Amino acid sequence: MLLAIDIGNTNVTIGAFDGDTLKATFRLTTDTKRMPDEYALAVSQLLPMRGVSSKSVTAIALCSVVPPLTPSFVQLCEDYFDITPLEIGAGTKTGIHVKYDSPRDVGADRIVDAAAALSLYGGPAVIVDIGTATVFDAVTDNGDYLGGAIAPGIQIAADSLFHTTAQLRRVELTAPATAIGKNTVHALQSGLVLGYAELVKGMIRRFDEELGGNAKIIATGGLAGVVVDEVGMFDAVDPNLTLTGLRLIHEINSG
Repeated sequence: MLLAIDIGNTNVTIGAFDGDTLKATFRLTTDTKRMPDEYALAVSQLLPMRGVSSKSVTAIALCSVVPPLTPSFVQLCEDYFDITPLEIGAGTKTGIHVKYDSPRDVGADRIVDAAAALSLYGGPAVIVDIGTATVFDAVTDNGDYLGGAIAPGIQIAADSLFHTTAQLRRVELTAPATAIGKNTVHALQSGLVLGYAELVKGMIRRFDEELGGNAKIIATGGLAGVVVDEVGMFDAVDPNLTLTGLRLIHEINSG
């Protein structure tokens, strides 16, 4: 059993693979103040709840965009599973050729996503990760990672709006019936949900044009469901794209 660990800015997402099959997933809140033992306790309790024995874990692959938390999970893997994890970073074989001006500046999760998208859906591909940030990535059909774009996430935008205004309150992130809001709640939902959908559509069009057209458009990320229907341009919606990428990269490096 392979344990795939994606350490993100908001959540730590963990998946257990039996061969190619994702048997279980769960999420923990990202908290740099938590000790390795605290995370180990959570993982050891949640795995059996998902029908996975800790003793069945024979390999671990992880990627992280939260450097202060990475050593905690490496220690967790070594102390509680007696496994040195494959940590995705510079020098790891991924099947992706990074063409970024400074390859070390690219988040490991973006390369993992590119590897998964290319393997599962083919290229050229545009990956839209809608989470803490809204991140767009472009990969060619021969595995060149060209770069991407980063925008504030929809939840970050909403939180900023609510924190810096006196009269606006939190609303559910769902699409209103019309773009013209007839009340404050609907006006906020229009600006946040429909506005972000238009941002995503516009960036997809630009990326697709620069890739030569006919790119596969892949959505992932914890907030993808908020705008997927309004965008209407995705060939696939894959919430487990990063976990699958970790499995594929582990296979490349263990072969």
